Amino acid sequence: MLNKLLKWLLVFFLAVMAAVAALLFVPKDNGKTYRVKVAKNQGISSVSRKLADDGLIYNRHVLMLAAYATGMHNQLKAGTYRMPAKASAWDVLQKLRSGRPDTVSVKIVEGMRFATMRKIINETESIQHDTAQWSDEKLMAEIAPDALNSNPEGQFFPDSYEIDADSSDIQIYRLAYKTMQRELSAAWDERQSGLPYKNPYELLIMASIIEKETGHPADRAHVSSVFKNRLAIGMRLQTDPTVIYGMGSAYQGRIRKADLQRDTPTTPTPAQASRQPRLPCRARRHWKLPRILRPKNTSISCQKWTVAA
Repeated sequence: MLNKLLKWLLVFFLAVMAAVAALLFVPKDNGKTYRVKVAKNQGISSVSRKLADDGLIYNRHVLMLAAYATGMHNQLKAGTYRMPAKASAWDVLQKLRSGRPDTVSVKIVEGMRFATMRKIINETESIQHDTAQWSDEKLMAEIAPDALNSNPEGQFFPDSYEIDADSSDIQIYRLAYKTMQRELSAAWDERQSGLPYKNPYELLIMASIIEKETGHPADRAHVSSVFKNRLAIGMRLQTDPTVIYGMGSAYQGRIRKADLQRDTPTTPTPAQASRQPRLPCRARRHWKLPRILRPKNTSISCQKWTVAA
């Protein structure tokens, strides 16, 4: 009788173990890939409950049992994890244990206008578009309330930025802005003495103009010297990039005299000849070019420009 009972207990135990193994290791077909989001300090209990409620695993208690048995319950890292269409509870657990959440990369191209940058970010999939309906002014106020200029143009460093999937798009703007400020601050500290720029933002403006004006890096120290001398004597910069950028979409390959007379953030009027442009020309990596920060010691201030009538 005892032997028979033991046999039944063994059979029952093996049946339970087989059921647990099936619930743990047999893949569940969910029809499409899905993402599991783990919040900061979120435990395996709430994660498994969400997975079970969404019908993504067979049994949350089996997943929790495996997590505690293997010590994975306290190894969860916050983030969003992409799961394949077919995945077992064990696969999900291993993915969460890896600590490598899915990320989304956004590339800001050098020379890109801020409007184009916003369009690219707004069209990026798998992130939260919290700022899509914000004005540029509100965006800058949220990112940098103490910025020297609230206009965002040129204030975001061109590079590739990576954030966790399902994160807010404002993280991209913050990363690009902080990178710009860090690079610009380093350049400001290393600048040549005697430059006619009052703060790093003015340096940013002139660096963007100089880089756009010159086609060869070797020319930048020369052009930088010309612009420095013009500012010193109250002369207009007379440089195409400021006019073209100020014209925006109206520029069709020609600059006319009327375009030079128009007041824009990047093109002062003749009555404001000594004024430096108020905005940089797009996103650029200018401060990595030492010739801009260290202009040649010349007295040249004039150069001929041809203007369409």
